[in-house]
Amino acid sequence: MDEQRERAAQEAAFCERLLAKSGENVLRETLRDAASVEAWAHYPPGDVFDPESGGQWYYHCHLPAADGTEHGHYHCFVRPDGANGPVHHLIAIGVDAFGKLHRLFTVNQWVVGDAWLPAEATIALLPRFDMQLAKPSYLVNRWLTAIVTQYQPEIEALIRERDQVLGERAGEPEQVREDRSLEVTSALLIG
Repeated sequence: MDEQRERAAQEAAFCERLLAKSGENVLRETLRDAASVEAWAHYPPGDVFDPESGGQWYYHCHLPAADGTEHGHYHCFVRPDGANGPVHHLIAIGVDAFGKLHRLFTVNQWVVGDAWLPAEATIALLPRFDMQLAKPSYLVNRWLTAIVTQYQPEIEALIRERDQVLGERAGEPEQVREDRSLEVTSALLIG
């Protein structure tokens, strides 16, 4: 796993370096076709889906921002049964205004409206998030894949913490997952 993490870290850094050579970064590349950036809108419109791996992602931001650093975040999913099958949220990857990784976090089910899976079943899907598509940006797709791979042990811990936090709340599991007072269920600041 250490070798795989090291390769993923190198790939993420490679994507960042190539973008920087053109005066770009992951965030600017993601938003390059957007005439303006609106809170809650998905970028790119219609999301990005890899039919081979079942990986899917979109970027969006909130107003007010989560904190003084985060511009927005990428929500990463897997659809193991294809485009028409259920979608499962894996992790959200927060970035600052310069496209630098800021935090990793999980969310309650109501936030993304996914098909719920418990922690171990969600964790089993992490290797499926492998975005090998040229569009909308090969470098953003590969960067997101590399971040999920590089931080897989941390993401696994966050997913387990998500279930622990939800399990400690009073009420039926389905009600707890719809509790609007609980949005972020676990988080890890990076750097």
